[in-house]
Amino acid sequence: MRDLVEFLVRSLVDDPDAVEVEQFDEDGDLVLEVTVADDDLGRVIGRGGRIANAIRTVTRAVGGRDDRRVIVDILD
Repeated sequence: MRDLVEFLVRSLVDDPDAVEVEQFDEDGDLVLEVTVADDDLGRVIGRGGRIANAIRTVTRAVGGRDDRRVIVDILD
């Protein structure tokens, strides 16, 4: 799951080397924290949060196969 989110975010930003995705478990949920360069934050969130919501939708669809909730946090 971490690789999927990292691939999606790296394809959106201008500085793919600055993308970091940390994965950990919290109360049975899979939490993915995404960090990008300050200049690329708007690209990952998108207008009105549309891109961020699309990333969350894709991860929920994949995570649903494992009966696990997947939470994607984009850190600034």
